[in-house]
Amino acid sequence: MPITVLIVDDQELMRMGLTMVLDAQDDITVVGEAADGESAVRAVNDHSPDVVLMDVRMPGLDGVAATAEITSSEAGSRVLVMTTFDLDEHVVGAIRAGASGFLLKDTPPDDLVSAIRSVAAGDAVVSPKVTKRLLARFLTDNTSPAQDPQRLDALTDRERQVLELLATGLSNAEIAAALVLSEATIKTHVGRVLTKLGLRDRVQAVVLAYETGLVRPGI
Repeated sequence: MPITVLIVDDQELMRMGLTMVLDAQDDITVVGEAADGESAVRAVNDHSPDVVLMDVRMPGLDGVAATAEITSSEAGSRVLVMTTFDLDEHVVGAIRAGASGFLLKDTPPDDLVSAIRSVAAGDAVVSPKVTKRLLARFLTDNTSPAQDPQRLDALTDRERQVLELLATGLSNAEIAAALVLSEATIKTHVGRVLTKLGLRDRVQAVVLAYETGLVRPGI
């Protein structure tokens, strides 16, 4: 079965370009387009796409609000947000709302296709190191919603250690080397962390690690 994609952007030329790139792939099908958040929510309800490519800056219902509605619905669609700037506060808002990662709009076509396949498979596509840089800038002000550190009490000491290393930007292989464990064991620990904390993916884990104070900017 092909991966179904909904493209959401207020610029028609951007939607057309993305559609051309994605429809050229044998395993990806664009099932719809939307020019604003409200239309995106309706289109998700109609088509239940596997992946939604979401522009975060749009008039009316923006991409952050639309992402929140989509990820809380029963459609099961995963959201990949697109932005012009890598340090964009809207991206953090979208990640908090449940997005599985983000891409810059000038991402090469091959990387875009690879990202969509990864998201459809249940992975996060943004590098934890890039996410860390975003969070360090935007999640440390006084208006950032805090998470109760006791939420992490559900984790074992090892799982907490894995989460901390994950949030500092390490890959599974790097965490395995740091803890002198196999990569397969680390993958299992990461899966348990996500399950116990009710998180979608590694990006959400990084966010939670910051918001509970487990990891702080500069650490």
